Parts: sequence; C-alpha cells; structure tokens
Amino acid sequence: MSNNASNQIKSLISLNDFFILSKARLSLSVVFSSLSGYFLAPTIIDFQEIIFLSIGGFFLAGSSNAFNQIIEKDYDKKMQRTKNRPIPTGRMSVTHALFISIFMLILGLISLYVLNPITAMFGAISVFIYTCIYTPLKSITPLSVFLGAIPGAIPFMLGWVSATNDFSIEPGILFMIQFFWQFPHFWAIAWMTNDDYSSAGLNLLPTRKKDNASALQIILYSIWTIVISIFPAFGFSGTLSLSIVGVIIILILGLIFLFYGLNLYIKKTKQQAKKLMIFSIVYISLLQITYVFDKFI
Repeated sequence: MSNNASNQIKSLISLNDFFILSKARLSLSVVFSSLSGYFLAPTIIDFQEIIFLSIGGFFLAGSSNAFNQIIEKDYDKKMQRTKNRPIPTGRMSVTHALFISIFMLILGLISLYVLNPITAMFGAISVFIYTCIYTPLKSITPLSVFLGAIPGAIPFMLGWVSATNDFSIEPGILFMIQFFWQFPHFWAIAWMTNDDYSSAGLNLLPTRKKDNASALQIILYSIWTIVISIFPAFGFSGTLSLSIVGVIIILILGLIFLFYGLNLYIKKTKQQAKKLMIFSIVYISLLQITYVFDKFI
C-alpha cells in the first residue's frame, strides 16, 4: 500500500473518530431542534443567522459529548456499547480529545455570541450543566437525569432566543416540551442498556430497576409532554400558537407515544423499550415539524 493511500485511510479513521467523539448524529439533532425553534420565532428569517446557529449548536453539542467521553473514559471501557470509542481503545489520547473539545467549545460560543449574548449564555449554561453536573452525578444518583434534561431541552428554545434576543414565555414553553420529553426518551434507552450501565456502576432508571415504578414514571412524563405540547392552542403562550389541525396532529402523535409507554409498562421487555426509544425520536421530530408547518401554512 502506498504512503498516500495509507495517509488517506488514517485521515478517514481520524474523521470517523471525530464523529464518534462529538456524537455527530446527536449533535445534528440539536441543530434540527434549534432551527425549529428559530423558524417559530416572529422574526424575518435570516440565512446568515441560520448558519451561525447551526455551527454554534453543532459544536457546543459536540463539545459537551466529547467532554463527557473524557470524563467517563473508565466507564466506557466497561460497557459493550462504548468500549470501542476512540479514547477507551487508545486511538485518541485524552490530551487530543481535550484539545478538540475546547476548540469546539470556543468555536460554538463565538458563533452563538455573533447572534446575541443571551444565546451564547444559554449555550454555555448547557455545556456547563451537562459536563460539570450531570456527567459526574450519573455514577451517584438517578436524579442526574433530571439535571441532564435541562441541557437536553435548551436547543428547542435556543433557536427562538437566537432570533429574538429575548427569553419569555414562548421559548419557556418550547423548553418545557423538550424537557418533559427527555425522561421517557432517556429512560427507554436506560431500560434497553440497563445491564451495560449496571456493569459500569451506572444506574439511571428512576428506581434503579426495570420495574413497575420506573415504567409508571415513563408514562407520567409522557402525559406531561402531551399536555405541555398542546398548551399554545389555548392562547396563554404569547405569540406561540397552534391551530386546531396542529393540535389534532400533535395529540395523535402523543397518544402513539403514550401507547408505546403503556406497552413497556405491561410487558417490561427490552424490545418494548427499544420501540419506545425509536418512536420518541420520531415523535419529537414530527412535533417540531408540525409546529413549524402550523405557523407558515
């Protein structure tokens, strides 16, 4: 094999490791949520703002994920689903990963600051809570999930704030929708990977067990998600509104979401948890799309 071909393969491997370190697909979902919030804001769409929001959202999410993997490198070695990540395998040193994390953090904050300081502030808060509070607490208490839901819920509202340079009831509602959604989504993942998490000393289900109480909480938070998601239809959420058609669509999505949660409660199997996890992603994506279409159609 020529040196040129070998270098190309190494570059591809390094790029793949960057995608794994930053959890690129998850970071792109943050961008999607942020852009949804941006399009909902009562302002003129500016494509330059969209670019800065996308860059800022992607790199701040990527930075949080990278810092998380640095902190949890010893846990990752013990779990099947994470043991092949760049740091546990030695393909990337902690120093190298730290450099990438800091670079993404700085680039992300600068991009959001260009939009306005409030957006950059919320971005910084998100990274701080995820990295410095949620991640260390994961090995101590299941209550860490409640704190982790805060940065997980910020992207949807961040788009609105980036467009308006203001935090009010509208982005607050967007935050609450994604905040409550975090729990059934994450607990479905925790249910699926409970054995893996337990082998590393991490217990993230609300009762630390795959039992009725944990499944019941998934149902309760699913209900709260449905309730808050139709709240804008009642005229108490400022300029954020929802038509009757929008309400019907979101209610249908919510009932399907709840159906998968009830199935998990009844059957308590890994297969049902996986179905709930997959539909939870479909649900939040279609909800955000519905909100945006409902505004413009």
